[in-house]
Amino acid sequence: MAKIKLSSISTNAPKKLDKDKVKAATREILEELDELQNLLYAQHKYSVLLIVQGMDASGKDGVIKNVTGTLNPQGVTVYSFKAPTKDESDHDFLWRVHKQAPAKGMIQVFNRSHYEDILIQRVHKWIDDKTAAKRMNAINDFEKLLAVHNNTQIIKCYLHVSHEAQQQRLVERTEDPRKMWKYNEQDIEESKLWDKYMDAYEDAINNCNYIPWLIVPADQNWYKEYLVALTLRDTLKALNMKYPRLKK
Repeated sequence: MAKIKLSSISTNAPKKLDKDKVKAATREILEELDELQNLLYAQHKYSVLLIVQGMDASGKDGVIKNVTGTLNPQGVTVYSFKAPTKDESDHDFLWRVHKQAPAKGMIQVFNRSHYEDILIQRVHKWIDDKTAAKRMNAINDFEKLLAVHNNTQIIKCYLHVSHEAQQQRLVERTEDPRKMWKYNEQDIEESKLWDKYMDAYEDAINNCNYIPWLIVPADQNWYKEYLVALTLRDTLKALNMKYPRLKK
């Protein structure tokens, strides 16, 4: 399999696409997802883990809200991974993650994920390359465990935003009153480490690939939301689910 080089992948939607048509297609997909989620929940055979990774201001919150926000809240949970607590740090790095894995019938969304343990920790040199390599092997085994032994459909999305778009969005958080609540001074400092983060992401994407990644151009929200919704829809449709019938 050819190595993925993020710098060779556009962060923009294809120019030939019509924004209004794509947004209309997204609305239709979301209507389909409503029924597919009901099937998932009723059949109680499969589960879905939607992993949303990306740099600060890549639009993780927005894509989660706009793709899953219309679904039945009884069948969707969202978990945001922050810095580990003392108790979590005293266990292996996947301990806190496994507890959030989806039950059958559920769609679980990770806003950030176990990948932070080979991204931010590596960029800041809190772990060395040898430890990172061991963790990548463990991540592959973990995702294989969920997929093979619990019928979990794993969708891994990297929101591929450009550095220019990220910086523009970070500035907006200092100027737009509706976005000021998102402002975090540390985000500016992390943005200065862009090249190191890109190296860490490329390594994660190329080595943690038992479940392949979806690289989502993220400079335009409408296209990003379309791709994630489409992938979720197609993943569920491929399961050929049926409603359970009464036993006679």
